[in-house]
Parts: sequence; C-alpha cells; structure tokens
Amino acid sequence: MKQTVYIALFLFSLVIRAQEKPRWELAGNGEIVWQINDRIPHSDHIEMSGQQLSVVLRYGVDAAGAFSVSRSLVFPMLRLQPVTRTQANLRQRINIDIPQLVTLMDMNLEGEKVSKITLNGFMKVESAFDYGSGRNKMERGLELTRIHYPSPVSCYYLEEYTYKNNGTGNIVLRVPDISMEYFIPSDQTLYGDYLINVKSSKKGWFELKQGDTLSFFVMFSGRKANEPAFPLADIDAERAARQSLINEWWSNLVVETPDPVLNRMFAFAKIRGAESIYKTKGGFMHGPGGEAYYAAIWANDQAEYINPFFPFLGYQVGNESAMNSFRHFARFMNDEYKAIPSSIISEGQSTWHGAKDRGDGAMIAYGAARYALASGNRAEAEELWHLIQWCLEYCKRKINSKGVVTSNSDELENRFPAGDANLCTSALYCDALVSAAYLGKDLGKPANVLNAYKNEAAALRKAIESHFGYNVEGFDTYRYYEGNDILRSWICIPLTMGIYDRTEGTIAALFSPRLWTNDGLLTQAGTDTYWDRSTLYALRGVFAAGATEKGLEYLERYSQRRLLGDHVPYAIEAWPEGSQRHLSAESGLYCRIYTEGIFGIRPTGLRSFDLCPRLPDKWNHMSIKACRAFGQVFDIHVVRKGAKLEVTVNNTGGTVLKKEIKPGQTVAVKFKK
Repeated sequence: MKQTVYIALFLFSLVIRAQEKPRWELAGNGEIVWQINDRIPHSDHIEMSGQQLSVVLRYGVDAAGAFSVSRSLVFPMLRLQPVTRTQANLRQRINIDIPQLVTLMDMNLEGEKVSKITLNGFMKVESAFDYGSGRNKMERGLELTRIHYPSPVSCYYLEEYTYKNNGTGNIVLRVPDISMEYFIPSDQTLYGDYLINVKSSKKGWFELKQGDTLSFFVMFSGRKANEPAFPLADIDAERAARQSLINEWWSNLVVETPDPVLNRMFAFAKIRGAESIYKTKGGFMHGPGGEAYYAAIWANDQAEYINPFFPFLGYQVGNESAMNSFRHFARFMNDEYKAIPSSIISEGQSTWHGAKDRGDGAMIAYGAARYALASGNRAEAEELWHLIQWCLEYCKRKINSKGVVTSNSDELENRFPAGDANLCTSALYCDALVSAAYLGKDLGKPANVLNAYKNEAAALRKAIESHFGYNVEGFDTYRYYEGNDILRSWICIPLTMGIYDRTEGTIAALFSPRLWTNDGLLTQAGTDTYWDRSTLYALRGVFAAGATEKGLEYLERYSQRRLLGDHVPYAIEAWPEGSQRHLSAESGLYCRIYTEGIFGIRPTGLRSFDLCPRLPDKWNHMSIKACRAFGQVFDIHVVRKGAKLEVTVNNTGGTVLKKEIKPGQTVAVKFKK
C-alpha cells in the first residue's frame, strides 16, 4: 500500500512538472532572456562578483511592467569588528531608482514597460516609456537600456544607462548630479573609517533629436577613508575586462552535448564558480558569497567542492586560490593532531570552529589530493603531500571500533543529526586514501606508505558497508549514522567515491518521492529543506555508477529549473535557509557532474586519468574541449559507433588515445609529458 501511494505521488509530480513553463529561454551569444509577458509581477535575485566586491541584485518587474532593483553591496576586505566574526563584511543596501531621477523636461518618466531582461555574466534590461499626450503621445517613445555588472578587479560596481529618443521630435532630458556618501566610523571597523560612494558620470541638460542617444553610468564604490577617492571608471575598459574574463571561462573546458540547456548551464556555472574569488591580504580566497561568506575559506566549500575543479578550467586565479586555501589550512597542522579549524576567516586573520570537527580533515585530504593530481604541477603536489599525509593520519586516529571515522558533526553543522560517525566523513576519507596512493606513486614516495593507504582504503570500504549499509524505509541503501532510520540525501556520497555496493537501492531511494522534489533532494525525508550540494553530488554519483538514463532524466529537470525557471541562472545553496542564495562552490559541483560523472574522469596521476564515459542512449556524441588539467590542454570526444563508443583524446601534440570501447568500460589515459 505504501509503495502504491509513493508511485501515485510520483506520477502526480510528473504531471505538475510537465505543466510548468520556463520563464527564461536560451538566446544567442551565450545569453538567457526573459521576454516579459503577462506572467508578472515577478521578482528574483542574482549575485555577481569581482576581486574586490560582490553585489546581490534583487530585481523584478511589477504588475504594470516597470523594473525595480535593490543593490546589496558587499565589500569583503572592508572588515568590521570583531575579527572573529565570519560575516563581518561591510554591506550596504541601496534602493535608489536612477531613472526616476532623470526627468523629461520637468516631468518624471512614467509608465515604463520592460520588454526583456538578459543574463550572460551581465544583467541587461531593455524597456521603454511613453511620453506626451493626446495626438502628441509617443508610445514607447523613449527607450532605456540598463547594464549591471561588477568591476573585475576594482572595488566598485557599475550600472550603465542609455536613453534613445524614438519619438518624432526633439526632447530634453535633465540628469541630476548623483552623488551620495555613506560613512562608517572606525569604532565599528578593523581598518579605520570607511566610505561608500555613489557617483554618476554625467549631469546636465541634454537635447536628443530623433534617434539620438544619451549614455551615462553610475559607480558604487567602497574604500578606506584615508585612501584617495576612486576616479570615475573607464566604463568601456571595465565592461571589456568583465567580458574578457567571461570569454576566458567560456572558451576553456567547453562541454558540448546535443542538449543546449545542459551546455548553457555548464557555461553559466563556470562564471559563478570562478568569479567569486577575492584578493585579500591573506592572498586569493574563493568565497561562497550569499552576502555572508567572503574573504574566508571552508574545508567543504573550497577544499572539497570547488578546488578539485579549478585545474580542469585552467583559470590561474582559481588555481592560486586553491593552493592558497590549502596553505592556510596547513598552518594549523600540529604534532598533537588536534583538528584543523573548519574555516579560516577575516582574510586569514582568524578562524571559525563552531561546529567542532565536521570531518574537515577528510574534506581537506580528499580535496588536496584530487587537486594535486589534476593540476599536474609536481612542485605543488610535493608541497601538498605533507598536508594530505597529516589529514590522513588525523582521520586514521579517529577510527572507532566499527572501523569508521568519528567526527562531532558534518558539513551541515548540526542542522540535522549526524551521530558520532557519519557516512560523508568515512566516504571522503576512503577516496582520499585512494588518491594519496596514486599521487604518492607519481611522487616516488615509499612503497610501504602507499601500500598502507591502499590497505586502509580497502578496510574502510568494508567497514562502510558493514556499519552504514542498511535497509532504510524499505530501500537497501545506507543509514547516515548509527540509529538513523529516515532517508537522508547524503546516501549518495559513496557513489561519487567509487563505492557501488548498494547502487540500485540508493538510486531508487534518491529518486523516490520521499527525497526527490521539483528542487532536487530533500536533506531528510519528511522535511521541506533542500541543499543543492547533495543534489549535485547525487547526480554526479548516479552517472558515475552507470545509471546514465536515470541521471540524464533528473539532470535535465534540475538544469531546466535552475537555468530557465523562476530563480536563475545558477545552482543555489539551500531553502528555506538563505532563500536560495547563489553560493559559488555549488556551481563548481554542477560542473563536476560532467567531468567526473558523465565523462567519468578519475585522476590517477599527475599526467594520467581513468576515463569512463556515460553517453546517454539518445545522444550520439559528446565532447569536452580545451580541458586544462594534468598539465595539458586536451579534448575528449565520444561518438557512438553502433553498439560501441569511439573515444578520442587529443592534446596539442596530437592524438593521445583513440579507441572503441563498450559502454561502461574504463580506459586509462596517460600523457607523455
């Protein structure tokens, strides 16, 4: 009876999903566009970042068709007191309506109608105003184009405004001198008084003939009061610099499949994953964002989630931020094997360890070993080897009588129960041991050390099965901790670590109505809480385990919703916590669905990897181009050849591998240099 109810609910959810219509659609030049129609009012929010600031835009179109935006500016390096508070970033909400300050002669512009909003690393809004009356009324006589984006490297955010006279006669626009300043006194800050400024590039009286345009921009900046004020930006150079970065991200690690939505969301994920890196006094630090988490690093978001991805993208600042994060964690290695802090905050000046040991040693060992292998940089690998070994030894010392690793909590930091030994920590430690054995071999480390790692991984894998393997709610899957009898989303994690002992039951549980929703996986069955990170891990693991058709079905649903639905265009953190903030590392996890799941890349050396492509039945080809891992620039092409797959790997030196394989077969790829 229970199973029948689940099936009925599942079929009903499919009907509801089929009735949903995407709000956004794909457009040219890598864009997505919202063509404004009668589905208003509607509002959303998006985060964009540069090396010195981040901005969350809360924007929308009201029932009358007018646009509104509220800017939440975050200045990560303008720190507030105390230094021990993670979220002590200077923030300022600014709701000023710039177009309402511009008048047509002495009259405010009214009756705005937005025609479309476009996203492609910038936010562009196109609208028009009517003016005049009676026979002299000019419908859509004045067009307005707004463009919103952060400076890539400077401490300001920019909005461009371009007005065009589409009427039949001359008009006059009056533009005020927009100049505002917020003062933050030194008794609240770490570095003296701060100033936040809003400044426009033009003021005055402007006559526009038919077809003429007027352009100006508004600059929102933050600085220490004892530093000189920013000159007005070179707006063309700033826009070009932002576009150049986006072009760089989009031209490397290019995924090409027959599904344009998947291709586009992958491209967007590269933007959000790579842009949220801050140039702090403690070096480049990748930050999750969300108006909260900046100029700091975490063992999960950075070490585990995003750092292993950066070598594939080849973004140098990303690689530098990864190495910098590991160096910060390495500062806290100690002879007593006390836990490394979960987070290093405030530009590296303080730490946060509020949930105590969350399994952070396993997270760091896993991420550092995977990063070192994929980067292909021997000097970096040698440096990271000491941190990896320390973290592995720390985990080894935490193994309990059941053979699994204990910790005080997990990455959800006691939001949900995790017992005294959870599935995530042990699975991460198991994979870290495997990666360390691969890495140590390439670095020429002693055979007895490497054999010990292999033996420990094998023993841990057995312990994971014996201790966590369980029938939960009728599914032969995993309990998350001893005593857990409710399905949890993190039962997916063994699949991402090459542990496939309970694949069938685990996948059935993940996609059952008890866990799967329109927004991905519930953290725990029976709640309304979801965190994208576990959904993204699950999708990667399902592909890696060979359930390709099931994985594709749910990846398509997820990508359609996140890229083209009502809250776009990136993976999110959670709900209801954080109101679906666009935290950055989740976008890195989205990209890893493709590199490690669909293409099945598993690093095995500084110049080698295993490749197990999962080509869906309805696809005849798929490719990754300009992948920059393992010290190479290379392409992977997979083409269906009857019942087999033709796999080709090319680098700048020519063809590295060309072979026909059976679906599900793994091939070893090794570069000569």
